[in-house]
Amino acid sequence: MKESLQHFTDIEAVFKHIFDWCVNAGGNLIGALLIFVIGRFIIKLIKRLVFSFMEKRKADPSIIGFVRSLLNITLNILLAIAIVNRLGIETTSFAALLASAGVAIGMAFSGNLQNFAGGIIILVLRPFKVGDFIESQTISGTVKEIQIFHTILTTPDNKTVYIPNGSLSSGTITNYNQNATRRVEWTFSVEYGEDVNKVEEIVKTTVANDKRILTSPEPFFAVNALDSSSVNVIIRVWVNNSDYWPVRFDMNRNIYEAFNNAGISFPFPQITVHTKN
Repeated sequence: MKESLQHFTDIEAVFKHIFDWCVNAGGNLIGALLIFVIGRFIIKLIKRLVFSFMEKRKADPSIIGFVRSLLNITLNILLAIAIVNRLGIETTSFAALLASAGVAIGMAFSGNLQNFAGGIIILVLRPFKVGDFIESQTISGTVKEIQIFHTILTTPDNKTVYIPNGSLSSGTITNYNQNATRRVEWTFSVEYGEDVNKVEEIVKTTVANDKRILTSPEPFFAVNALDSSSVNVIIRVWVNNSDYWPVRFDMNRNIYEAFNNAGISFPFPQITVHTKN
């Protein structure tokens, strides 16, 4: 009889222990869920306040994008630590684990650390900003956003490209929007026997009729080369940056029409064959 009572008491203690554990685990889980919900709300509130303040101060869009990325990662890491701690998992254990695996983690994140440093360099030296059209790593596009690890470009055919900041900051960058003006250059070919002075006059008249072309520096005209079947003339003019492509395309059409109206022929490859009887 005593053995039965003792056995019953042991079972009751086990169930009581399980019940207490479930109550504690449930409380921790509910607490962690509340921390997650409230934390996400606070993160959104902080981000809204920070970005609203930066926009009122008219901060550079490049800095806004970088801060958005950095703030989002930092706040979510802090939220994750708070949730793990509320679940009863000792954060000191994680710290010890990370310390013991420091070498491996350092190797794994070395690239991202380099990209983070590259992002800082880009913001400090400012080789480009959001909205600039750049070329780097054989990729051309408009800078959409500068994040802490990557810079996002939108290509002319509307593709989104992520370039690591590390390679971007240490590589060659061509910024097409850095200067207010750009030079446009064309090379046209005319047949041998055409009056070069007449060609020059037509070109200069056509250039002068386009008001988008700047008068300073002056347009440049020269005979560039005497090719095997043509005389190549070169034209160089300066335009505002925003007019580069429209002027480049329009001038091709205008020169073509002007040469045709003046009777100036464009050459085509010719081969003279001599036959021996």
